[in-house]
Amino acid sequence: MKAFIINKYLKNGTLQLADMPVPELKDNDVLVDVYAAGVNLLDSKIKTGEFKLILPYKLPLILGHDVAGIITKIGKNVKNFKVGDEVYSRPSDHRIGTFAESIAINEKDVALKPKNLSMEEAASIPLVALTAWQVLVEKANIKQEEKVFIQAGSGGVGTIAIQLAKHLGATIATTASAKSFDLLEKLGADVIVDYKNSDFENRLSNYDVVLNSQDQKTLEKSLRILKSGGKLISISGPPTPDFAKEIKAPWFVKIVLSLLSSGIRKKASNKNVDYSFLFMKANGEQLGKITTLIESGIIKPVLDKVFPFEETNEALAYVESGRAKGKVVIKIK
Repeated sequence: MKAFIINKYLKNGTLQLADMPVPELKDNDVLVDVYAAGVNLLDSKIKTGEFKLILPYKLPLILGHDVAGIITKIGKNVKNFKVGDEVYSRPSDHRIGTFAESIAINEKDVALKPKNLSMEEAASIPLVALTAWQVLVEKANIKQEEKVFIQAGSGGVGTIAIQLAKHLGATIATTASAKSFDLLEKLGADVIVDYKNSDFENRLSNYDVVLNSQDQKTLEKSLRILKSGGKLISISGPPTPDFAKEIKAPWFVKIVLSLLSSGIRKKASNKNVDYSFLFMKANGEQLGKITTLIESGIIKPVLDKVFPFEETNEALAYVESGRAKGKVVIKIK
């Protein structure tokens, strides 16, 4: 099968189109014919080696964390899916590889594709929607009328997180440039701060939850808009000792992550704010709940561009540019 791979970590290099063996099917796996694959900043970070401490991959590696396609084969223990099912998934770490013609995925990480979405729309959903779900539902446990600040509202995670937070009854603030205001108002944002000429720190206060996806400076500013007892949940780091424990990291990684996050953890503790780091996990059951929200029109995908498979490098470069509104997808079939 054809696939886009890296043979070594690359700061500036491109992915290579290569012939790779069709993935081996384990007893609990489904083999998916890939119709479309979402492109995420995570792919870029793995390509450059930024995450090799917490995700030590064997090379060569096929990148890609989002898939929509059709099941062509099932392992002998698979109970919930059959050949011919249209599905979507965020495969689990160490089983990624959706920039390819086929992928084998454990059935627990798979859900039936929403009936009202195209393959390209469905491929845009899993990673960002699971991230939003795990931050807002699992970690933050958002309640009616709580105030939530979601950074970078027009990005992949932002566009879905705003819709989910609105469904949960929250009041939502976000940051964006003026050209995205109309889109974000339609998605449900209540307060939009134009980051180009205004500082959210001067506009927002007494928030219950912050979903941080930006740099260290923004993370520290976010701390100052939270009320006592608030939650600062970061998906861009720095990772915490709790996260190191969760992934059963070796002792030296635990020490490194503890040092990296010690400053923000201390500042958060002084303000009586709970700081945590979230690295989203594959979860077919949660994706099934997201499917219900999509099919009932509560969550809609926001698709910026669809690239043909041979332009995977261009798609990744476009995501890296930070210009995308919503998601970027590669059409494979």
